[in-house]
Amino acid sequence: MDQKRETNLRKQEYPEWEKNSVTMMTPGPTQVASNVYRARGYVTTNPDLDPWFYDFYQETCALCASLLDTQNAVFILGGEGILGLEAACASLTEPQDRVLVIDNGIFGKGFADFVRLYEGEPVLFTTDYHKPVSVDSLRRFLEKDHDFKYATLVHSDTPSGVLNPVQEICPLLKSYGILTVVDSVTGMFAEELHVDSWQMDIVCGGSQKALSAPPGLTMVAVSADAFAAMHGRQKPIRSFYANLLNYEHYYENQWFPYTMPVSDIYGLRVALENVKGDPGQIQRHARLAKAVRETLQEAGLVLYLDSGFASSVTVFYVPEGMNDHEILEEMIQSYHIMIAGCFDILAGKVLRIGHMGNNANITDLADTMEALQGSLEKLGYSVSCDMKARFLFRCGKQDL
Repeated sequence: MDQKRETNLRKQEYPEWEKNSVTMMTPGPTQVASNVYRARGYVTTNPDLDPWFYDFYQETCALCASLLDTQNAVFILGGEGILGLEAACASLTEPQDRVLVIDNGIFGKGFADFVRLYEGEPVLFTTDYHKPVSVDSLRRFLEKDHDFKYATLVHSDTPSGVLNPVQEICPLLKSYGILTVVDSVTGMFAEELHVDSWQMDIVCGGSQKALSAPPGLTMVAVSADAFAAMHGRQKPIRSFYANLLNYEHYYENQWFPYTMPVSDIYGLRVALENVKGDPGQIQRHARLAKAVRETLQEAGLVLYLDSGFASSVTVFYVPEGMNDHEILEEMIQSYHIMIAGCFDILAGKVLRIGHMGNNANITDLADTMEALQGSLEKLGYSVSCDMKARFLFRCGKQDL
């Protein structure tokens, strides 16, 4: 069944769903393919007792590992992407451990909260939020101070849309014996990611971003060095649900630390197979992201970043004198298209268009350009071009 037919059936069955449904063009959650929805409806089993499910889970983790270009262990955790970030910090951090927090965005800085929660000492390396981390600046910093157990960094920062050069940062940290914890929740499957050759120790992804599955699962790749650090702790890990060691021997022991969300994992498996069957996904993300950025600029809107644009999300300033909530509400009410505002230091200042996973398609992005233009103009802001037409032109199409 195709997506359109499935949507129409939902409208017939749930009138309220039709009334309130929107096309999500947010930076996660993203649109979910119909075959993923169908897989979530398969008959479930008891995942704690059925040997078949242990095989299915292991095979699904292996498929994810192959897509991340790693021989490291990969686990699927029953919780949204934040669970993986906390689990990494919980599993590595002991009291008084010095942890380098690479901070060039809201989520980068946020790692400090996890470190403090487990009584570590976060040391922030803070740089300009409008551009990627400078590897040369980090190198100079490390020459003076490199006494850190591990470092945290963000691959692709969702609030700002910046893409950091993790392929250079992680080997640099590794050269000083510093373990790395990488938040690739938004980057995973939207950007190039080679876990082993980039020398990453713990890498976290989320089901609801470029993988285009519903929210609720975290994928975590864990290196042998990271496991060694966990086993070498002086004190036990101060968590159960966020303890990565609980997964280390799940298959040999035929034991999960908690009952796995079977239906979610069925859907995740199909979403991973969708990615495997789409070898041009990374290139498509980059091409459409560029077209969106250039269209916004031609329309007279101002991008938040100076450089280092991610392929998953575009962030731009709310035009002066306008209100972000009014723009978002107008897009939903008049066009049934949802983009996002932001939070923390960017609350009320920027808007974000998510073009990752199933959102990364010409039709929906063209409609988003049209909806954004119509909403801005209704609220009194005049754009400098026909945004839908210019976007389509940049994609090599005159019309849909």
